[in-house]
Amino acid sequence: MRTGRVIVSVLFAVAALATGCSDSSQDSAASPVLGQWHGDIEVPGQVIGIGLTFAEDGSATIDIPVQGVTEGALKDVHTEPDRVEFTIPDAPGDPGFRGRLDGEQITGDWVQFGEKLPVTLTRGPIEAMERPQDPAPPFPYSSEDVTYRSGDITIAGTLTTPEGDGPFPAMLLITGSGPQDRNEEIMGHKPFQLLADTFTRAGYAVLRADDRGVGGTGGTLDQATYSDLADDAAAGVVFLRERPEIDPARVGLFGHSEGGYLAPLVAARPDSGIAFAILMAGPSVPGADVLIEQNEVIMASSGAPQEQIDAQVTFVTEWTALLRAGDTEGAKAYAQQHNDSLPEAERTPQSAVDSFSTPYMTSFVTYDPKPALEALRVPVLAFFGGTDQQVIATQNEGPMRENLAGAPDATVHTFPGLNHMMQPSQTGKPSEYVSIETTIDPSVLTYVTDWLTQRVPPR
Repeated sequence: MRTGRVIVSVLFAVAALATGCSDSSQDSAASPVLGQWHGDIEVPGQVIGIGLTFAEDGSATIDIPVQGVTEGALKDVHTEPDRVEFTIPDAPGDPGFRGRLDGEQITGDWVQFGEKLPVTLTRGPIEAMERPQDPAPPFPYSSEDVTYRSGDITIAGTLTTPEGDGPFPAMLLITGSGPQDRNEEIMGHKPFQLLADTFTRAGYAVLRADDRGVGGTGGTLDQATYSDLADDAAAGVVFLRERPEIDPARVGLFGHSEGGYLAPLVAARPDSGIAFAILMAGPSVPGADVLIEQNEVIMASSGAPQEQIDAQVTFVTEWTALLRAGDTEGAKAYAQQHNDSLPEAERTPQSAVDSFSTPYMTSFVTYDPKPALEALRVPVLAFFGGTDQQVIATQNEGPMRENLAGAPDATVHTFPGLNHMMQPSQTGKPSEYVSIETTIDPSVLTYVTDWLTQRVPPR
């Protein structure tokens, strides 16, 4: 589930930075600053490494591995030896750098929220975060980039298929909230690539796809409703069933986070024919309730004062109430008014405020998963992480059991000590996702694979 758009801004939290066109004020083709640089920003309790690339056309990009930022576009770029500067667009606190070339180093200050911290940059790329579970070739299965239609848009994805004779059982992976690529890449992790590799090695064909407006998929996510997204998933199921190497009677769904909302919505359709559903950190209560609890837990764990937590919970409660009442314009105006009332350094970027009342966000806030979950009559596995701060197990496990009581074969399980990504984590803080090398705890991969093979054998 999304966290950064409603939670108050945190110093140096720039993970929402998007790739785009950079903006430079001069021709830097001959500048000795061109190329790759790296350095550290030392904030209280944490060292944040950054990597910079200054290009010949005057543009520049930034990598912040600890925040999952890759090739984020910069603006107001200057690369004269005595003036090396840039700013990060649409990030809280107007972050940027002011410095100069000093021999073989660039020295200066990182500036954000009016604070300055000294930074020294040296030549060379920044080291990537370790991701030991990333699948590496050679692969004992085939992988094919595919496209298919959903209404008037084209969806692009990757289909992995076991070696040998089919037909194989198959599944569609459905991503969490926000614009996700087919690997559900976040903070340098690629959980859906790992899941596809794991399940395909176990004998299942796996389809994973880019969200609307991401990669090779058309459309715009913010303008899509849950009905649209369920149609997209259903189109993926139809595509799988039409493949000759796949058994059309044994196609299931795997949904993570918001995908755990969408998978039952598809599977509960009378004509879906879905064979099974696996829900990883999928909520079992309405979206507004998830968001309110999420805000409170994350802010409390970050040490925010109680009055600040109360104020934020009040805002989210009243804003979501307007959306639930169908007053989209009122919710939009209320969110804008709230943001404008905050100190300038704490305000959410305008582009994020505008997204608070889109059809997509409205679908999430107003969605109640209870009817779809109660309608499921196929094997269902729903599991949670005990330290998850985004879909809190104590809020969702009980209602999930109640909602699935009518299913003929439902398993609900919580893994102690795992977060929203199913990584080992004592706190479950989203800020820790990037620093944990494990993408998905191996015990989860084994548990899910065992559950699946017992109910839908690969042969």
